[in-house]
Amino acid sequence: MKQLFVLVTVLVFALFFLGGCASTPSTVDEYEDAPSWVLDGGSSVEEGSAAVGSAKISKAGMNFTRTEALAYARDELAKQLGVKVKNMVKNFTQSTGIGDDETVDKVSSQVSTQVTKETISGSRQKDIWISPSKDLYVLVYIDSETLKASVKNSVQTSMKNEAALWQQFQAKKAYDDLDKEIEKEFGAYKNQ
Repeated sequence: MKQLFVLVTVLVFALFFLGGCASTPSTVDEYEDAPSWVLDGGSSVEEGSAAVGSAKISKAGMNFTRTEALAYARDELAKQLGVKVKNMVKNFTQSTGIGDDETVDKVSSQVSTQVTKETISGSRQKDIWISPSKDLYVLVYIDSETLKASVKNSVQTSMKNEAALWQQFQAKKAYDDLDKEIEKEFGAYKNQ
């Protein structure tokens, strides 16, 4: 009787364990049947420019989810076309003492800001895929001719715009401020 109880207990745990494993898809299985553009972010598109966005299918419905995924994809596409990045990295290392009494202090900080402001005309959904865990992926695409026209218009508008000169001045000021911060942090070590 005791052996039967042990056998039934082991069998129940085995079924519970196998049932739990079968119902949870692994990460490898999640993307096994995914189109190549899902995994490479749209870089497999040969002509023009493409980007991928995704969103979890929600109770708000498929249209809501698709709109969210399209927004993420268009945001990524805008980043490909133009991103302003401000970045500052500060590193400091100091050694104190000699031999076994030596200590090394190190401080490192990094700050980065990215801002995108692009008008994307002519972008459209090229493909869609739903993963086994109900994530909706969309591929947004802009053909090369539309992309060329958009970039050309952007350059012409910028050249004729006095705001572009102000932006150039602001960029130079930001670089000068960064140089001052570096000089303040590392000025004493510069000549060593």
